Amino acid sequence: MRNIIICLLMALPLSAMGQGIIKHDTRAIVKPKTAQAKKSTGAPQNPVAKLLKDMVHVQGGTYTMGATAEQGSDAYEWEYPTHRVTVSSFYICKYEVTQALWKAIMGGKNPSCWPGDKRPVECVSWTAIQTFIQRLNARTGKHFRLPTEEEWEWAARGGNRSRGYKYSGSNDCTKVAWHYHNSKSSLRTYNVGTKLPNELGLYDMSGNVREIVSNAYLSYKDTPRALVANSSDIVTIRGGHFWDNDRLCRVSYRTDMHQESVAQQYTGFRLAASSL
Repeated sequence: MRNIIICLLMALPLSAMGQGIIKHDTRAIVKPKTAQAKKSTGAPQNPVAKLLKDMVHVQGGTYTMGATAEQGSDAYEWEYPTHRVTVSSFYICKYEVTQALWKAIMGGKNPSCWPGDKRPVECVSWTAIQTFIQRLNARTGKHFRLPTEEEWEWAARGGNRSRGYKYSGSNDCTKVAWHYHNSKSSLRTYNVGTKLPNELGLYDMSGNVREIVSNAYLSYKDTPRALVANSSDIVTIRGGHFWDNDRLCRVSYRTDMHQESVAQQYTGFRLAASSL
């Protein structure tokens, strides 16, 4: 009962920050009684070993970031101006960080409101995410991190394999994303990788849980934009979540949030690395 109360308190609307950002949805989210994940069969796979196998190499390139033509009238003013961006090659995980991986690194502790090892971890603070990454790197000897906003959008668009989709992997949001129109009856997260992947084989870049990136939130009109969120109280969020409409799951949509407020049941993250 205590966890349910905490989840409901976290769902209270927050006034959006930054230029032109809309307010967060004011509808209450009630945790369903049947939200337990199905028991898996067979021996469970080591989540850390699985992470290393699930990292996808993304070839660098130059692209137009922001509200490009395929976004049409769904684009918001803060997705402009479009601008050319060059990213170096990097790695990104094909899945959002799962609860199984989080527990493996954080000593079994699971803050999530929607339990399930294959579901994305959520209700995690900015500080907790940084602690998780530090412990993961100490354990693996790697240099995992959050993706930058520029990397995230490049990967969501399909990188050099992009077909110019509105959402990550399709022009039909329902094919690639858990969002309001196909999850409103359950109001919860879903196991990662249960929708179709995008051109790079990445799952849930649209929908399920929205994802925190490493950049502080700045207008596209501001330069330089390489400010990391550690230097700001405002972080950048991408991708949309299970309670968002399809307009908020587009590859160019962005929003912001106070660092202190990111621990919500519809916000998670994905890992990246410059090299492995």
